[in-house]
Amino acid sequence: MYLLTVSKKWKQLSLCIFLGITFFLIPAPGDLAPAGWHVFGIFAATIVGLILKPLPMGAVALLSLTVLCLTHTLELEEALSGFSNSTIWLIVTAFFISRGIIKTGLGERIAYLFVERFGKRTLFLAYSLIASDVLMAPAMPSNTARAGGILAPIVKSLDLAFDSDPEKGTEDRLGRFLVPAIFHTDLVISAIFLTSMAANPMAVSFAGSVAGVQMTWGGWLAVSWLPGVVSVLLVPLLLYRLFPPRLKETPEAPAFARQKLKEMGPLKKEEKAMVAIFLLLILLWAGGHSLGIHETLTAFIGLCLLLLTGVLEWEDVKGEKGAWDTLVWFSVLVMLANQMNAKGMIPWFSREMGLLVSGAGGFTAMTVLALIYFYSHYLFASGTAHVSAMYAAFLGVMVSAGAPSAMGAYVLAWFSSMFGCLTHYGCGPAPIFFGMGCLTQKEWWKTGFLLSLFHLAVWGGLGCLWGKVIGVW
Repeated sequence: MYLLTVSKKWKQLSLCIFLGITFFLIPAPGDLAPAGWHVFGIFAATIVGLILKPLPMGAVALLSLTVLCLTHTLELEEALSGFSNSTIWLIVTAFFISRGIIKTGLGERIAYLFVERFGKRTLFLAYSLIASDVLMAPAMPSNTARAGGILAPIVKSLDLAFDSDPEKGTEDRLGRFLVPAIFHTDLVISAIFLTSMAANPMAVSFAGSVAGVQMTWGGWLAVSWLPGVVSVLLVPLLLYRLFPPRLKETPEAPAFARQKLKEMGPLKKEEKAMVAIFLLLILLWAGGHSLGIHETLTAFIGLCLLLLTGVLEWEDVKGEKGAWDTLVWFSVLVMLANQMNAKGMIPWFSREMGLLVSGAGGFTAMTVLALIYFYSHYLFASGTAHVSAMYAAFLGVMVSAGAPSAMGAYVLAWFSSMFGCLTHYGCGPAPIFFGMGCLTQKEWWKTGFLLSLFHLAVWGGLGCLWGKVIGVW
């Protein structure tokens, strides 16, 4: 078994290496500078490596960085430039804030409080969990941590408490509706706040470097809240019609939540401190720009307060592997995307693609490219990998074709959350919820496709109209 695993790993690595070498052997097309072509080659090999995963993402990223320097494609300072990106540090610091929410038990408490208050009917039970997700989302940049780490165990416990068990064939009592409702609405919530998913700040960085579009935390929320509210309200209703639960009422759910809260005990001082810091972060992220406080500085303020109040220990910070892993691979991906722009690859690609869609008009080009961007996610097992591979290039083409740059940036950013609905492997929470066994793969994919049409209408249609109303374009 070990030999088979090693053999598979080296085959995958060899494919990535061969792909990278190919771009060094083939001359750069047209008037594209060789440096831009070579950066793109290593970028393409990196993306393939992130999809195949012969090594962890951080290791693949470090290999790419090293090759860039060894081949003299980039200077060392250029290759390391991504580590100074403020957006990346916003994500890393937000991981630590998420750790505070999980460590104190505040996330679970919020969810159970909503269930206790509103969980007497099945539909309201779903909305109560969704409401807790909305509350946590602004300070938790990982939808996997929110949905998979906090909400999924609660959903599983509720399913079993109401005898909704796939092993017994009773998943249609509750879980067949509740599981997809929480999962799909979490994707919607991930698009509402800039800090509710790791790929969102990456999109912000790309939008600024490629199209000069400056997205702030408050600006993102101003554009996203209307399609977000519509989706949060309607997605559970649609799924309630698609998968009507046999159990229409759940009068025992409040008692179940009450028991869990009793076991947790009264609000601890660490939780109180976490609540206060959480509220301060929301206020500063929403209005800090008027005080000259950057979003990343706000995150650092929150982290320092967590350390000063004892909510987190320095050991917690050192042990947050996801944050440090993200720092490495995310920095390299952002650097690669920025360097493709600086070395001429993205401008060249944008010109070439722009010529292909130039006669179609800006909005037609934006529509076609947005659809391709959305449904190409069938090929990806990571939203972040998809964003890093395609966001900057597609936005560049949209702008060159005459589409409104800011609106195009937001549409692609929204779709970077929504396309996770398509498959059971398309984003971090998907395999966790699919693994509960309440839906077959065919049902999961069919549901994802139907909801994708809904998202295209609400976010691509209503979202653009709302953007026009508030002056985004």
